[in-house]
Amino acid sequence: MTRTRLTAACLALLMTSVSGHAIAQQQPNTADVIAPAALPRAVPPIPAPTSASYPGVITLNVDASDVDRGLMNVTQTIPVSAGSVTLLYPKFLPGNHAPTGPISMLTGLTITANGQPLQWLRDPVDPWAFHLEVPQGATQLDVAFTALTPTGEGQGRRLQTPEMLNLQWEKALLYPAGYNAKGIAVVPSVKLPVGWRYGVALETASFDNDLARFAQTDLYTLVDSPMFAGINFREIALGGGDQPVRATVVADKPIQLEGGDARVDQMEALVVQADRLFGGERHFDHYTFLVGVTDTLGDVGLEHHRSSENTVATGYFTGEGKVPYGDLAVIPHEYVHSWNGKFRRPADQMFPNYNVPTTNSLLWVYEGQTQYWGDVLTARSGFVSKEEALAVLAGVAASYQNQAGRQWRPLQDTTNTPILGYRAPNPYPTFARGTDYYRESGLIWLDADTLIRAETRGRKSLDDFAKRFFGVEAEGWLPQGYTFEDVVAALNAVHPHDWATFLRTRLDAVNAPPFLDGLERGGYRLAYVDTPSDAEKKINSTWENDFQYSLGFSLAGPTNRITGVRWGGLAFEQGLGAGWELVAVNDMAASPKALRDAVTTAKGGSEPIRLILKNGERFRTVALPYHEGLRYPRLERIEGSRDYLGDILAPRRR
Repeated sequence: MTRTRLTAACLALLMTSVSGHAIAQQQPNTADVIAPAALPRAVPPIPAPTSASYPGVITLNVDASDVDRGLMNVTQTIPVSAGSVTLLYPKFLPGNHAPTGPISMLTGLTITANGQPLQWLRDPVDPWAFHLEVPQGATQLDVAFTALTPTGEGQGRRLQTPEMLNLQWEKALLYPAGYNAKGIAVVPSVKLPVGWRYGVALETASFDNDLARFAQTDLYTLVDSPMFAGINFREIALGGGDQPVRATVVADKPIQLEGGDARVDQMEALVVQADRLFGGERHFDHYTFLVGVTDTLGDVGLEHHRSSENTVATGYFTGEGKVPYGDLAVIPHEYVHSWNGKFRRPADQMFPNYNVPTTNSLLWVYEGQTQYWGDVLTARSGFVSKEEALAVLAGVAASYQNQAGRQWRPLQDTTNTPILGYRAPNPYPTFARGTDYYRESGLIWLDADTLIRAETRGRKSLDDFAKRFFGVEAEGWLPQGYTFEDVVAALNAVHPHDWATFLRTRLDAVNAPPFLDGLERGGYRLAYVDTPSDAEKKINSTWENDFQYSLGFSLAGPTNRITGVRWGGLAFEQGLGAGWELVAVNDMAASPKALRDAVTTAKGGSEPIRLILKNGERFRTVALPYHEGLRYPRLERIEGSRDYLGDILAPRRR
């Protein structure tokens, strides 16, 4: 398919859902009724996006060389004609599922035409929009602003350090309202610090004197193609033949890029195992893992069609220090998203541009099934052992077995969480619930997988669903939407079952026991032990401070601060909340070990565990009547059952 035909097809698809129903358009605001006396002039409505292509090509130049001060200086030329124009700063960011565009970080905005400054007017209802009047005779706008990036605590995720940067184009541009992102042509460039190299999914036109120029693309592809750049740089080929997959890695220090043959083998295995899972031809011409080995750049794991943004621990390649499970699983998770979330995505997220509100009703597929396959591929690729993968599952199962929030809030409602407060901290997450559409949904997909395997005696599995649903052939890279009905139909095509009821029962349940059937059907049951295994300690690296399933809290920091108080747990029932510090245990100086010893000693006895706690200038003594010992989750084999979990986690041979 030619680029012209592809763009036209994408425009049509992104304006309409797969079921043929028109997607909700950006609604005109009511700001035009504001009295002119309140503002310099009347505010026009924001144009809704249409399928027409934007006339002309926008140039975008980002100077990202001022990494010491965390500044990105942006200039743009935007072709226009006389009349009212509205420019938008991206608001609803892909992969965030929320209005997270950091508009407050856009500063110093100036717009000129024919060398004359124009007075822009921010929309009072939607402050991501800027209105202006283009004078007669003007053919382009010259836009300049500075995009600030966080430099300290509490400002947001850090995007620039003296050694590396993460350029996310949507944070450094304005675009005209009234158009589909696929219909807006852009020629981008970026100025880097001296001697830096970069990784990006865009096609490089030239790279001279630290200035990277890229071939013309569309706004949709640009926003979907972030950059990692740095002074300490490594590129790793991971196979893929005519559709190559590679990793471009930047690091805080050169030594952090050295070695790592075993890790590279795992990344190569990931590419192979994903091919075997999803089957069919890859739906990209190339793919790049953008990897930051760092403890200074802000943490990220974000999906894109032809790349992903990932930060990992500084010992990721060298093997020095602990690499948390999340850092091992992030690259498999985001790679799965290229199939689920980018190539195929919920129909109610097929929106035409970045200022139309998002809808998240199918995040339990978009994120939940990606969570499932990400964990599975993490094991199949050798990033973790089978024992470690089972430890992950045990931790997830235990958290939902003990989660009070399931008493009032169904899993389906948690898909609204990004809009309610994107990654907002909560003092009682076990009751409020949050992004459970990741992990609890993963248990649903495990349940479905083991059900198919058990009822077909191992002849079919959820792998067959993945190949049928995500491995479909596509013309070009056209994104394809899916609905609840599409998911049900694809499951039934693999193995007939009342999948609609199966899913809705689990999604809409309130005050029901956790759905752990997938574990027992898979050959395991959830149990609790007083001493975790080495694999369990590796996965739960804070196990020494973890009293979640005994006393109902965790300890943190040198002051033994009480955190993660579990709603309905023993500590909670004794009136304790976050913020207290543990001073003494049974009249001895407090420490995690002292508390573990006290819990162990009290097992089977009758004497309470006495705690002295401090909160500011207040002290308190609490006697906890607990006698069941330490409790850490574990999956135990059910004797005589088939080990379907072992089958799921084992590498595929074809």
